[in-house]
Amino acid sequence: MDEARVRGLMGLCARARQAVFGEDGCLKSIRGGTCALLLLDAGASPATREKYELTCSHHGVPLRVLPEGLLGDATGRPGVAMAVQRGGLAAQLLMSLPTEGNDTDKISGGASAE
Repeated sequence: MDEARVRGLMGLCARARQAVFGEDGCLKSIRGGTCALLLLDAGASPATREKYELTCSHHGVPLRVLPEGLLGDATGRPGVAMAVQRGGLAAQLLMSLPTEGNDTDKISGGASAE
């Protein structure tokens, strides 16, 4: 993982209003289908982590766990989760983070090239 690139992309997401913070906002974004990627801080409690894992799994949203403190440092916002909205920034973030499978088909925000 290129931490500097991930940090920069997360900051861009926050400034471009392509990120949702807070438990209620993140869960609403996931359930509403607007979340392309959920970033979770490694310092999240086991109960919080399980809640997000189950919700993301049910709705087909990729979840990536970040090193503790990276989320707050990169965005300047407190919290343990960030829902990234569909679009190019989400695609770039997902490609920059360690992969657990090919989830890129779930993040496009535009027309299909097929």
